[in-house]
Amino acid sequence: MKISLNWLKQYVNLDGVSTDEIKRAVTFLGFEVEGVASTGLPPLQNVVVGEILTRTKIPNLKKDISLCTVEVGATHGGVRSIVCGAPNCDAGNRVPVALPGAVLPSGFQIALRKTYGHESQGMMCAPDELGLSGDHAGLLILPATAPIGQPINDAIPGGDTVFDIEITPNRPDALSHIGIARELAAWFRKEVCYPAIKFGGETHGTRPDILSDIKVESPEDCPLYVGIAIAGVKVGPSPAWMQERLKAIGLRPINNLVDVGNYVMLELGQPLHVFDAKKINGRKIVIRRAAEGEKLVTLDAKERVLNSRMLVIADEARPLVVAGIMGGADAGVDESTTDIVLEAAHFRPQSVRWTSKQLALASDSSYRFERGVDPHSTLEAAQRAVDLLLETAGGTVVGPSFKVGGDVPWQREIVVTPAYINEKLGFEIPAAEQRAALEALNLIIRHEEPTAGRGPAWTVSVPSYRADLDRPIDLVEEVLRVYGTEKVPAAPAVGPALVDAEDAPAVVFNRKATAYLVGQHFHECVNYTLRSAKELKTWVSDAAVNELGLLNPFVEEQSHLRPTLVMGLLESLKLNQSRGNQVTRLCETGRVFMESNGTVLECAGVAFLMTENAKERAWLTRGAPDFYAVKRHMEIIARDAGVDLGSQPLVPVTGAFWGWQEGQAAAAGELKHGWTARFGLLNLAMVRAAGIEGKVWAGMFAILPERLTAASDRRRYHNFSLQPAALRDLGLVVDAGRHAEEVRQQLLKVARACAGSAFAVESVEVFDVYQGAGLPAGKKSVAFALSFRSAERTLTDDEVNAVFARIQQDVVADGSVSVRT
Repeated sequence: MKISLNWLKQYVNLDGVSTDEIKRAVTFLGFEVEGVASTGLPPLQNVVVGEILTRTKIPNLKKDISLCTVEVGATHGGVRSIVCGAPNCDAGNRVPVALPGAVLPSGFQIALRKTYGHESQGMMCAPDELGLSGDHAGLLILPATAPIGQPINDAIPGGDTVFDIEITPNRPDALSHIGIARELAAWFRKEVCYPAIKFGGETHGTRPDILSDIKVESPEDCPLYVGIAIAGVKVGPSPAWMQERLKAIGLRPINNLVDVGNYVMLELGQPLHVFDAKKINGRKIVIRRAAEGEKLVTLDAKERVLNSRMLVIADEARPLVVAGIMGGADAGVDESTTDIVLEAAHFRPQSVRWTSKQLALASDSSYRFERGVDPHSTLEAAQRAVDLLLETAGGTVVGPSFKVGGDVPWQREIVVTPAYINEKLGFEIPAAEQRAALEALNLIIRHEEPTAGRGPAWTVSVPSYRADLDRPIDLVEEVLRVYGTEKVPAAPAVGPALVDAEDAPAVVFNRKATAYLVGQHFHECVNYTLRSAKELKTWVSDAAVNELGLLNPFVEEQSHLRPTLVMGLLESLKLNQSRGNQVTRLCETGRVFMESNGTVLECAGVAFLMTENAKERAWLTRGAPDFYAVKRHMEIIARDAGVDLGSQPLVPVTGAFWGWQEGQAAAAGELKHGWTARFGLLNLAMVRAAGIEGKVWAGMFAILPERLTAASDRRRYHNFSLQPAALRDLGLVVDAGRHAEEVRQQLLKVARACAGSAFAVESVEVFDVYQGAGLPAGKKSVAFALSFRSAERTLTDDEVNAVFARIQQDVVADGSVSVRT
């Protein structure tokens, strides 16, 4: 944000305040001054006003070079001969003349020189040679009234000082000269002089042929819209004072109508728009959502394809403006404009921000609307603009004037005590100085009430342009900003020693999981904690969209807390694939947020994904990832969290689990038990729709931090047996729809009960599944390998056979399975 010092002085008295003091004040008030530049003419010696008396072209030259006689006044030597190549060195023009001994801003020193066969007794100057601009097209022509021989610094008005200030996103109120004036007035304890507004809404006659109606069809995106018609304006250059202020901050003056809109926006912070009334079809303005695929050529001469989420200002036939961002090329004012409609509106920041990003279209207006414009300044800005339009372009305000909607109700009060402020600051500021600091910022104490032992409690009224203030701690910062951070007394920093401290269990878990995955050739990623609602709706659930949304997201794509790390990994995978980086393994650890019965829980999360590299060229092709490879990684990660995933029942993924491929993914655990896991193949259609090549296998593990105790980091050593195992195979016939894991768990439980304490059932594993000839319809055979072992001795066939027989007898007792013979 560029701020002109000359312009700023219209609103706050800064006489006697140096540039360095202003820069220091802005910095201590919490803004960064990125640069300070001076405009206008620097101090120059031996440069005076001269008048060209004669011009004679020097013959026999390829270039158009002239020998001029120039009157510079008796004090400076009277008439001088000067060689000049400028096209406008015509007799009668008054121009700057650098006399011998002058040093120009570029460092070039003027001396008597012989050039093109003639002695040149000085140099007539172009604007760039004086340091005024980059213009070298011709000499700088001075007013005919400029006295001959007058020093050039007296003939040309003084320059300006321009501050380039970085405004933080939470302070949209400072994106104007009035906003910065309020800050400096608070710092220097001065009054703000607001511009006087003369127009109070009066109209002279009714002209429905200019504007007959304004309709807001999307009030949630445009809660307030003001339209004022002015007839009989005359388009022309804006006044010199306005042009100088606009040029000082880098804006090119266009005409009085456009310049007034820019001037008020930079003065008050409220963007405006001016329509040529004859270009409004039907003389009606409609604020609506664009039709899907509707097109508009904007002022930058580019065609924009709109969609139904974008707000436009339209007439009866077509859109005229992308609301809050940029006008259309065929609806703006031009030299033929005589009647205009002034627009001042308040737009929802999220709507403007989303549209601006989707269209890759930004402007000074969108920059302000995205951050939040004070809705209570809308009408005031319109009235200020009417005053300036009538002053610079003439015309008459005619009816009907429109104000559709209303100001958003505003009454924000914060209760705070001086004791609380001192407590948070860590040092004492007298209550009187605290009050003075608050009131200097227009934070008025409306009510004071005594409290028990903590002094008075202040009820502080917050103005509508300071929407960033809503808590007592915010007022602590405001007091300190104005009181002066340089006044904070030195004090020793006291903090707990961390010599014997241990990392939090969640940190230890994340570190171990990352170390394991990186050791398995995964590339670690770090993605944003916030994701978009669209991603959550696609990959997680509607409940997550409802429960994990932020109340006031800054950008549309970061509006929700992430319930899984997989979305960020997919985004990283897509980026790498689009750049030709054939990365096949990615992982990430970090916080995830999950909804459980209406409560949002913060968990420690680990996720990874694996995919094939179809373009890999190698002499030895590696095996493609599959469900079992993913399951193995998940078991090791879960073990580091103290969870034995291998002993947990797995639930095959069905349509209830969003984002996973049915039949090739599984879930284990529930958040009510402290942890949950999802792993397997991601939904093929969704992966393809996201623009990702190939199959993607993924895993996601989340656990509540309180489940991660120091005990989970300790692994107990279990002695292994030196005795041989006794193996038996058993085939069971079950319903075809029954999961093999469920049958395995049932068999394991029966086997352990039958073996008792005599010896251990070391494992029960599936080695074959069969369905077809020889089995009843709707049945399948699942074959298991059972391993028995004793730690002290070799088992005999008789004792193993006895236990095996009891297992076969007991496993069929409930009638759900039968032994295949």
